[in-house]
Amino acid sequence: MTVTERSPWPWRTIGIASALIVLALIAAIVLASQVWTGSHATPLAHAVLRLELVSGAIPVIAYAGAAVAVVALVAVLARRPTGRRLATAAIGTPAGALMGGVLVWWLSASNAFGVALDLTTTLWAVAVFAAVGLAIATLIHGPAWRRLLASVAIVSFAAAGYIGINADFGLDRTVADVAGISLQKTITLPTVTVTPTPTLLAGGALWANWHAPAGMPSVGSQTQVVIPNPVSGFTARPAGLYLPPAALTPDPPALPLVIMMMGQPGNPDPSFSAAVLDRFAAQHDGLAPIVLVADQIGNPSVDTLCLDTARHGKSETYLTQDVVSWARTHLHVLQDPAHWTIAGYSNGGECALSFGVKYPQIWANVLDISGEQYPGADRASATLASDFGGNRTAYEAAKPLNELAGHSYPDTVAIFTVGSNDGSYRTQAKAVFAATTAVGWKATYFEVLNGGHVLGALNGGLQEGYTVLYPRLGLSEPASTASPTASRSP
Repeated sequence: MTVTERSPWPWRTIGIASALIVLALIAAIVLASQVWTGSHATPLAHAVLRLELVSGAIPVIAYAGAAVAVVALVAVLARRPTGRRLATAAIGTPAGALMGGVLVWWLSASNAFGVALDLTTTLWAVAVFAAVGLAIATLIHGPAWRRLLASVAIVSFAAAGYIGINADFGLDRTVADVAGISLQKTITLPTVTVTPTPTLLAGGALWANWHAPAGMPSVGSQTQVVIPNPVSGFTARPAGLYLPPAALTPDPPALPLVIMMMGQPGNPDPSFSAAVLDRFAAQHDGLAPIVLVADQIGNPSVDTLCLDTARHGKSETYLTQDVVSWARTHLHVLQDPAHWTIAGYSNGGECALSFGVKYPQIWANVLDISGEQYPGADRASATLASDFGGNRTAYEAAKPLNELAGHSYPDTVAIFTVGSNDGSYRTQAKAVFAATTAVGWKATYFEVLNGGHVLGALNGGLQEGYTVLYPRLGLSEPASTASPTASRSP
């Protein structure tokens, strides 16, 4: 007599319900994706796009779902623990864990993402692949309901792993961030009259003369603006714009300007700068620089190198001419180089270094957060071949440190920050600090403790950068014993 294994009612129900939930979520996202943005955008689309992936309910649900899936798989295997099932699980689970570890090692060794993957990401990969191995062991031998349960479990493990690794990086906080879609309101600013404004670093500094009026907002505003490209023709995404509280008053003062660039891939998102500067503004009568987060890449999958190239267009011209001209004529900012800062994170950090080297007449301040030493440093051989046609002389000429000798720097202040455990980026930051200090830059080097190359490095770099820049920009009283050149870590 043949005994056929039958499913107890709860497991069949769990499997079917889980599959229906997954299909419903996919259907909702697909439907909403048809109307993400534009005048026809729906509340459903915006609700999906605003879902938090780093905090809130989604991570809790994902992690809980993965935990329940593990318990369910173990319970299924324990229900009738035959030797074949236990052997399959005993082989599949550690084999999956090993595969996850090898995958992370290979991705780091091949520099596939331009950075070494940290311990948290490694642990997530190992755990997810181990859990998938367990699910496959359950899937191989069993009836249809058990295979369905295992399949749904694999989906839940992948979702939890993605959310966990994304949270470790911390830069894509919502569905919109992952999709590269900005939900910032787009505004149009009128043209302003450009008048030469004297440098205000002594008695006329803002910190000594500005007093916050009654009714001034407690935090700044975040929007986005479309910057025309008449000179470059470069196709860029809308730029993020942060206006501090002082800029939102009826009679605002002219303020310093920061042109910021984010990483690649990444979005021109002003929220990271806004979060840090709102805290500074709260301590300084609402004063902070205006921050224009410009898009130097256009297509998030492309590294333009912040150069003018036949392959990727005129990114450099766009940033140094189109963006600069628009900022001068549309933002109420101080016009002299001493009050202008070029800043960037990761890919944007290298761009900030390059522009600080080439254009001291525009920017006398540089904030380089976890930037590379030169364009395409994470894949130099491929960059040489694809973007310079194998012309090594041209590539060497485009490296910022090789261009230092061709310019004069009477008044450049720079801050170089990097995560203390950020591998090659730390080495590159030290080399850049030494080289720029040697030609007269008043430079600061700062290591963000265990910042890696993710959110901690960005936030720590912004915090340190503005700590140095505030007195320089006339936003806070200068220290009585200033040390213009420093190398320090927290």
